[in-house]
Amino acid sequence: MTMRSMEERVSPVMQDYAKAIYALEQRGGGTVSTNALAERLGVTAGYASSMVKRLDAMALVTHVPYKGVKLTDEGRQVALETLRHHRLLESYLRDELDVPWDRVHAEAEVLEHVLSEELEERIATKLGHPSRDPHGDPIPTRELEVDEEPTRALTDLAPGDRGIFTRVSDAQPEMLRYLAERGIAPAMELEVTGSEPFGGPMVVRIGGREHSLGRELANSMRVSGRL
Repeated sequence: MTMRSMEERVSPVMQDYAKAIYALEQRGGGTVSTNALAERLGVTAGYASSMVKRLDAMALVTHVPYKGVKLTDEGRQVALETLRHHRLLESYLRDELDVPWDRVHAEAEVLEHVLSEELEERIATKLGHPSRDPHGDPIPTRELEVDEEPTRALTDLAPGDRGIFTRVSDAQPEMLRYLAERGIAPAMELEVTGSEPFGGPMVVRIGGREHSLGRELANSMRVSGRL
């Protein structure tokens, strides 16, 4: 299903819901509760429930009352097409327009719904068909295939553990600014050198320096592999 045919049936709000359900499915591996969906989108549970019913009627999700929802194959296509637009736009804004990585998410949220198939392809070609966006998130291919490699939250690591800082949540711009000010970006090698108890900060060696990272920030950072 192309973006053009999708737009004829699926509103921008529905695209946002499909994208959010996809993200929550990746996090939890099962059905997504209405409450979790409402929290992610910043709406009431009642509003989320009504939208889920519309998505169910359009065969974009399967909805089991009191258990949750799961994307259908068509719903997954909607989510991945929207994510492709979003992440290509983020990459273009940073690489070609020098927009800081803490601002590209908000801009892409608006533009992703109006990006044509032709412009999508031009952007992808201009950027050399990147596989990841500025935050390290995988960009779905033209065929809507995506490499969701296994990762762990940085908070799951113990002192002495090593890995590659792979991706970071783009939900809180202030955290991205904090990392940028310290020269920390995805694809960098890291080692946990300390961890304070009772929810205290973690100490991480990355880029040749040690950094003290609060638990909330560390929990938003994902790590892959071992060195």
